[in-house]
Amino acid sequence: MKVAGVGFRHDASAASLRDALDAAGGAGGLAAIATLNDKADAPALTSLARELGLPICGVPAVMLAGIETATQSELIDVRFGTGSIAEATALAAAGRGARLIAARAISQDRMATAAIAEGDRE
Repeated sequence: MKVAGVGFRHDASAASLRDALDAAGGAGGLAAIATLNDKADAPALTSLARELGLPICGVPAVMLAGIETATQSELIDVRFGTGSIAEATALAAAGRGARLIAARAISQDRMATAAIAEGDRE
């Protein structure tokens, strides 16, 4: 299963999320979009998910601690115990044996990030 993980600022738009996803490789073949539980109902994300016809998978922040990521944000590491929200949520949601197939990409306005992982979850 292929999952896009996204991280974004509170005031990010659906266009910001789409730009980050496009920079990470696009929505082709995705089964879901994942993000932190507390952002899973953000209007920008629900708008993008509806546009793409994809479910949103909320990932509890406590599940991210210790997930190794290809890219590192010191701020995210201090707050969540992982280097990238986008990469860690993609890996967590993709399931057992998940591997990153597109590292964190950043939207042009720097409001959103996206990464893509593939794993064994059906």
